Amino acid sequence: MHRTTTAPARHRLRGDQTWQSEAACRSTERRPVDLETFFPSPDDTQTIATAKAYCGGCPVRDVCLDAALETGDAHGIRGGLTEEERAPLHEETQTRLDRTRVDEAVAGRDVHLSKPERRAVATVALQQGLSEERLAWILQITLEHAQKLYRAARRAQRHRALHQQQSSPASRTQGDTGAFRTAA
Repeated sequence: MHRTTTAPARHRLRGDQTWQSEAACRSTERRPVDLETFFPSPDDTQTIATAKAYCGGCPVRDVCLDAALETGDAHGIRGGLTEEERAPLHEETQTRLDRTRVDEAVAGRDVHLSKPERRAVATVALQQGLSEERLAWILQITLEHAQKLYRAARRAQRHRALHQQQSSPASRTQGDTGAFRTAA
């Protein structure tokens, strides 16, 4: 039986900034907002407090912060945090491994992923039997790169299986010294 599959539309296009229309800092005709408020000098505590007040009641505050962290934006107040307050978070973003983000990416949502998350997506996609083409589409990479990620995921899977087999209770015996060694 011939089966044709079509990739589902992405839930959000790469670079989609439509969330900004819901931002509390969005200037409207009835409520003008000076965006310079979000780029104060480090010693301008009053302007910083004003900007953070806007962010405090913003419905897309978390999305704004994520966008700043994911794009490496280190300027101004974003998501209610100053440049200095975001600096440690920028570093953490590079090594983040958030299972929710991995699952969202596998489901077809456009999520900016760290390197560990990209490797996890490859592992989950392999476990789910997704094609290399589908992995390439999910991660927005070439087919060759997807094949490389799948090879690495298969190697890691074999390594885990071998390690589990060697450390299972049935394959160990207790020696005279109390240490475990592999049975012959």
